[in-house]
Amino acid sequence: MGGAALQRSHGIDDRLLKLLADNAAAGTPCTLATVIRTEPPTSAHPGDQAVITADGVLVGWIGGSCSEPLVRRESRLAIADGLPRLVRIRPDTQVNETRQPGELTVATTCPSGGALDIFVDPQMPKPVLVVIGGSPAARTLIQLGAVVGFRTIALHPGATAEDFPAAERVLGDLSLVAEAGTSSDSWVVVATMGHYDEEALTSALSLPEADVALVASNRRAAAVLGNLRAGGLSDTELARVRAPAGGRRSGSQEEIALQALAEVAGLRRERIAAERVTPADVTGFAVDPVCGMTVDVAAAMHIVEHGGDVYYFCSGGCAEQFRADPQRFTAAKAG
Repeated sequence: MGGAALQRSHGIDDRLLKLLADNAAAGTPCTLATVIRTEPPTSAHPGDQAVITADGVLVGWIGGSCSEPLVRRESRLAIADGLPRLVRIRPDTQVNETRQPGELTVATTCPSGGALDIFVDPQMPKPVLVVIGGSPAARTLIQLGAVVGFRTIALHPGATAEDFPAAERVLGDLSLVAEAGTSSDSWVVVATMGHYDEEALTSALSLPEADVALVASNRRAAAVLGNLRAGGLSDTELARVRAPAGGRRSGSQEEIALQALAEVAGLRRERIAAERVTPADVTGFAVDPVCGMTVDVAAAMHIVEHGGDVYYFCSGGCAEQFRADPQRFTAAKAG
């Protein structure tokens, strides 16, 4: 496990801090992996850190060939479910991988013999809540959305930052809606209350990945959608509109805003649960049948074909052990 550890005196390395800030500004998910415990011999030390992006690029240092592919694989999972996890690498006489909620322990026969505990913490971008309108409901949605943890964007013709002090960003023209971004975790609520409803919805639907909701009565919503259909929008486009937002329109403007935001939060949680992935869903990695360590298939330098299957190894030593007695390492698989 060669390489030089990050030299840090206090806190996170400046290079990693900038990378984390850049990813946050761009809405790009990543993980921050931190070595929290070691037992020598290891090339990593407590406090060593790395940032891993969703496409598997690692910047920093959390150990060499034994730990890096494993942490990159676990980072993919952490980004997918948004949950942190502790990765433990332990020397043992037998290969084994044990997964519990929030923790993965890998027993390895790797000759390096060291032990590592690495905490993988997902750095997820905030979900985006775009609220169109200048109504009291719109202003309340911005305030509540900020409290719940959304990155809030207010959109209303002629609006300034002073009009929506709770918003992270204020856009004063419907033509600027594209600046709200096209993240799949974007949610738009149109709370124009009869003022420029059709124009607001047309702008909202120009964000291809955003969920779009309209605050309106059933009758008003039907009329607005009918006008948009007559204006040339297709049924497929209009089917994206949830109306009335929150399931019903009743109570004060503030209560209406609360109902609309509660629906957004609930639907978002349902989507996260439906998209949750398992270790089997993470492709591009294999397990070395000799030592049990994770191997990046695309970068693997030691590959052996046997019995119609392809095996990947973390080192030439493991590959040679496999060639000398493949039956020993394939018996478990065959069983």
